[in-house]
Amino acid sequence: MEQNTIKNEKKIESFDDLGLSENLLRGIYAYGFEFPSEIQKMAILPLKNGKDLIAQAQSGTGKTGTFSIGLLEKIDMNQKGIQAIILANTRELAIQIVKVITSLGAYCNINVNLSVGGSSVQVNKREIQTKSPHIVVGTPGRVLDLLKRNIIKNNMIQTIVIDEADEMLSGGFMDQIYGIFEFMPDNIQVGLFSATLPKEILDMTKDFLVDPVKILVPEEKLTLDGIKQYYIDVDRYEYKLDTLMDLFDALSVAQCIIYCNTKKEVMKVSDILAENGHTVNSIHGEKNQDERKRVMEEFRKGSSRVLISTDLLARGIDVQQVSLVVNYDMPNNVENYIHRIGRSGRFGRKGVSINFVTYKERSKISSLENIYNIKIDELPSNIEEIIC
Repeated sequence: MEQNTIKNEKKIESFDDLGLSENLLRGIYAYGFEFPSEIQKMAILPLKNGKDLIAQAQSGTGKTGTFSIGLLEKIDMNQKGIQAIILANTRELAIQIVKVITSLGAYCNINVNLSVGGSSVQVNKREIQTKSPHIVVGTPGRVLDLLKRNIIKNNMIQTIVIDEADEMLSGGFMDQIYGIFEFMPDNIQVGLFSATLPKEILDMTKDFLVDPVKILVPEEKLTLDGIKQYYIDVDRYEYKLDTLMDLFDALSVAQCIIYCNTKKEVMKVSDILAENGHTVNSIHGEKNQDERKRVMEEFRKGSSRVLISTDLLARGIDVQQVSLVVNYDMPNNVENYIHRIGRSGRFGRKGVSINFVTYKERSKISSLENIYNIKIDELPSNIEEIIC
């Protein structure tokens, strides 16, 4: 995979070097950003300057902040009407994006609308018509529906950002994405953001990007330096629960996410941990929207220390206190490994991931090491020193 870098007129060392408005800078520093990450140094300027953009960078390095800052600088706050659409693959990620944009734009008079499946179309209609948002953040199905109903009008839309682009440009989302682009003006600016962008996805982007700026990171550089990665050879699947209980007995962790591949396993692990006195919550795609929202709010506030999830939360959710990710089940695809472990060590913070591996899954560790040019060591006995 090629890697293109952006040559700025001057070296970017701080947010002040990006030529941003004073009110936006106030919001950036109030949010807690001190210095721009590498992806922010390279991608904010092309986005705010109207260039099509393909931006790939590791999980936890500030991609959401990148397109949020770029759009906040580009949008004319004095003009009412939708000027940008941001597409996310889950309701939870869309909510996270709205929170980031709203916080960064706290001094910019920005108006952001959330339009996702599971909520009332009439509520979306009323909010869009009465509040005249500058930005709509939503899931593809709902945004396409609102475009078809002429609730989202395209006469002022200048930019569309697709987050988690590898997921959005494959599988069930593809027809919805193409449907949305049928409503977009010919000169629409497009920004694609993801931690992983396979070649077949990059080839597909030629359909709707014009001469894009490309910021691509080679696969072997996709893992996070700040995350220590280990595995535990559990031998057989039925030994995983006992191994997990032993691990929790040995550790004191602020917050932890445990990933399972199925809803059934999520519920099983959740019940066992709760029975053993751990403050646990769980989330999966079959829970209704209100329940998922409640679970995430409790986890962010710290009232539950352990969150057990399917890959619903593998992408884009930033809970700063998460220091440990446990892959109770190894992910079914290579890309999701990066997204999962990226839930710890967010934006340069330190974190640990531990993979439970049966005898049937031992080859997956070798595959990950070869693909990403990394070393995943067996978890040593002094685990409390590593993770504390």
